[in-house]
Amino acid sequence: MTETETAARTPGEGPLSGVRVVELAGIGPGPFAAMLLADLGADVVRVDRPGGPGLGIDPARDVTNRNKRSLIVDLKSPEGPARVLDLAERADVLIEGYRPGVAERLGVGPGHCHARNPRLVYGRMTGWGQDGPLAQRAGHDIGYIALTGTLGMIGAPDAPPAVPANLLGDYAGGSLYLVVGVLAALHHARATGTGQVVDAAIVDGTAHLSSMIHGMLAAGGWQDRRGANLLDGGCPFYGTYETADGRYMAVGALEQRFYAEFMELLGIPGLAPARDDMARWGELREAVAARFASRTRDEWTAVFADSDACVAPVLTLREAPHHPHLAARGTFTDHGGITQPAPAPRFSATPTTVRTGPARPGGDTDAVTRDWDLPRVPEPNSRPAP
Repeated sequence: MTETETAARTPGEGPLSGVRVVELAGIGPGPFAAMLLADLGADVVRVDRPGGPGLGIDPARDVTNRNKRSLIVDLKSPEGPARVLDLAERADVLIEGYRPGVAERLGVGPGHCHARNPRLVYGRMTGWGQDGPLAQRAGHDIGYIALTGTLGMIGAPDAPPAVPANLLGDYAGGSLYLVVGVLAALHHARATGTGQVVDAAIVDGTAHLSSMIHGMLAAGGWQDRRGANLLDGGCPFYGTYETADGRYMAVGALEQRFYAEFMELLGIPGLAPARDDMARWGELREAVAARFASRTRDEWTAVFADSDACVAPVLTLREAPHHPHLAARGTFTDHGGITQPAPAPRFSATPTTVRTGPARPGGDTDAVTRDWDLPRVPEPNSRPAP
């Protein structure tokens, strides 16, 4: 796709059409948050650094940069900060994921940006937050969720805590909370004319995700250990079971009527211990496991199809797009030869779509300069990636 075609297709779709966002390039939750804003229709300009990010993948396949445009700015060069401030002056939102104080030292902190644009929403994405004893320390998802107590909840009681990729911390506790904060601050800015700083810390968001569990803990309905509770795999009718072919089925038959249907289709009604007798949950689990081990995953999938037993096959990443329900809804989409999740959620009046593939570093310099009416200055290494 040419630069002109990218520019023509970027604005104009989704509920955030007309919102301008500057993303100071980083890795992990910041780019994902900016992708979500771009999916919703915002004109997101990613300010890439010369040489690219430290943990970068092939830019042509980094779908977290879809629906965005890119230019390259060296913030350590004499003219770099001014270039970013020119963007901030014309933007509604700016997102950065540096350690606390770095943006200020580079000359693009909230004070610098608000001096040029008082309405700007300045979103800050970090693991530890802007203050506190660990604020200046390096970290990654696994460490952030470890301190919040959420990592310790996940996994079997006789094994180390299970690592949930970087979905719980980076993206759920980080990106999604940054987006919520940015949109709330944008609403306030448009109502009052006053921008503000959004401090989105992964530790804060991840802790917030466990609110219900803390309520259950206080009420005596949750034990502070793995594999001993209703929703953490301790319950034999809420968990996963291996099938005859070494694959797995997921069971979530919590309510009595769903449990009754589950046991009927599983083929052991009346033969297993009562579901409410927690002292015999181990025995119940063994009975359920033995039944699942007698057939393949696909055979059990057929058994539970069109039922309310709350049982589903555990699919792989490559299998998921082909599931009939997800295929019918278009939960996944193909764009530029890459199968990827489609934008979510869905809107009746302002539908979203994957408009463009991943932005190539520096590939949209001329178009952004024109569309945002920026001063024309030379940029380092600004030719599109091959």
